[in-house]
Amino acid sequence: MTIHHLQVSQSERIPWLCEELGVDYQLKTYKRAPLMAPPEYKALHHSGAAPVIQDGDLTLAESGACVEYISHKHTGGKLFLKPMDPAYADFLYWCHWTNGTFQPTVSRAMAVRSAKLSDDNPMVAVAKDRFKRALGALDERLRDNEWLAGSEFTAADIMLVFSLTTMRYFSPYSLGECGNVLNYLKRISQREAYRRAMKKSDPDMELVLGPEPPKPLM
Repeated sequence: MTIHHLQVSQSERIPWLCEELGVDYQLKTYKRAPLMAPPEYKALHHSGAAPVIQDGDLTLAESGACVEYISHKHTGGKLFLKPMDPAYADFLYWCHWTNGTFQPTVSRAMAVRSAKLSDDNPMVAVAKDRFKRALGALDERLRDNEWLAGSEFTAADIMLVFSLTTMRYFSPYSLGECGNVLNYLKRISQREAYRRAMKKSDPDMELVLGPEPPKPLM
């Protein structure tokens, strides 16, 4: 299996997943040109976006699809909870929450900020409220839970971490008031599979694991 990784992107999830699962893979990295994916990456799949994997004759995109495919195709569903597990519903919710709620909320808040709208603009109020609610819900979830689904590390955690870390190169926001999230990121940073994957995928990138965002790429 080949993982096509656009550096400084959400495709970092896929080599991390494989490192956690012990799945063999070949990693091909691509630099941004200068901000978007280069033409050779866009040619891999009609989406033109990261991640993209190739497994035999299959070419697959979309983070969630790639994570689910690799886990079930190559390891019988490891890091995915079974329906009879008491934490199954929590796992499902948080696994879909990242790309379904959190990333769009962060992107919307940053777009509104970039537009420099006045504070009394309804769009500003809505964006701020949704962002505050999303981050607050996450911090509350991690107050009494080691991982998103509870006591067990799962694919939901792999889906989330990019949005709290590397994504802040593009959409900067602070985690200074989210102590539970910061403790969670500390636990993530101690996972050997995460460290191996990030060293292979983005060896020159400073990991964003602290409260304040990094300097933007551009």
